[in-house]
Amino acid sequence: MIEEVKTQAKVGVGLNSLWKALTKELRFVVPKVLPNMVKDVELIEGDGGLGTLLLFNFFSGDVSVAAYQKEEVVELDESLHRIALQVLEGGHLNKGFSFYKTIFQLTAIAEQETLVDVTVSSETETDQESIMPSKTIEATLEFLKCLETYIMNGAS
Repeated sequence: MIEEVKTQAKVGVGLNSLWKALTKELRFVVPKVLPNMVKDVELIEGDGGLGTLLLFNFFSGDVSVAAYQKEEVVELDESLHRIALQVLEGGHLNKGFSFYKTIFQLTAIAEQETLVDVTVSSETETDQESIMPSKTIEATLEFLKCLETYIMNGAS
């Protein structure tokens, strides 16, 4: 059975800047925003749009963290500012999950403020309950906070 965990965050940057960072520039932005965690993000296939395959390579200092995670952009709606990334290999799928997807839905609140709705959908390989989706929500909120700082500081 697929479980969903949802949360919201207000980010102090404009919708267009945030959307660009989460879509077209994601593979360049993530290693800069999370330099102690993500070594690089390789574009395997696509152009950042629907069907794009990305390979996130992690630093392996922490043995509890997978070395990589392959993700696909499975949903991309420019008009709704909605993007979904599904893990295809590695990462969460090495931690007892058979399905793992994160959805970002952006809504402008003001010129320099955006509401981000985050939904993590997951399914475990066993019947056991997992705390991983709630940890992912926490990590995603931290990522958004770091991304906000990165964009506010000129996104170099």
